[in-house]
Amino acid sequence: MSLSGLRVAVIVFPGSNCDRDMMVAIEQLAGRRPSLVWHKETTLDPVDLAIIPGGFSYGDYLRCGALAARAPIMESVLDHAARGGAVMGICNGFQILLETGLLPGVLVENAGLKYVCRNTSVEVVEGTASPFTEGLSPGQRMIIPVAHNEGNYFASDDDLQRLEDNGQVAFRYTESDIIGPANPNGAARNIAGILSANGRVLGMMPHPERAMSPALGSVDGATMLNATLQALAA
Repeated sequence: MSLSGLRVAVIVFPGSNCDRDMMVAIEQLAGRRPSLVWHKETTLDPVDLAIIPGGFSYGDYLRCGALAARAPIMESVLDHAARGGAVMGICNGFQILLETGLLPGVLVENAGLKYVCRNTSVEVVEGTASPFTEGLSPGQRMIIPVAHNEGNYFASDDDLQRLEDNGQVAFRYTESDIIGPANPNGAARNIAGILSANGRVLGMMPHPERAMSPALGSVDGATMLNATLQALAA
């Protein structure tokens, strides 16, 4: 399948602020604009990839992602994932995926108790089997920004070890001479992104859609997203 034949949907909630950025990024890479699906919709047309973008869904009231996880459209996203469909959650999208139970663990307030908005160095973890990583090299490092207040990934020791043993840690914050200190939020084991057990659901805090051009300081987000699209089109 050509990239232009891929069917991609971006789920939009009140408070989403990266939905258009992701739409533009996917269109730039695939040559076809993804559909934007409003949170009140109850059905999701057949897609190859559903993306839950960053932002502040429902104003982060109650708990980040908690209200969005119970929006009408999420039943169809859950059904899509249950059938083995690919789902990517970025930042607030990661928080939403955790709230649905599609991924284990929680995201709590940053260790520094401050909002963090800066570039980070992210490393591809060896041993993963997923369309989100198969086009990338183990150990490959990419400069991708974060922008969050609750990005501190936490899980029990047993869950963390299970993620490591099953190859479910997709990306890890790492040191860089350019970026400085590796971990921007205190996440356990420097975890920047994790996978579901079948490798078809990814949640990550860094924003690849914000690293699409040299003018933005990095093209590594384009590299990451393109690898995903190529894998899904294969």
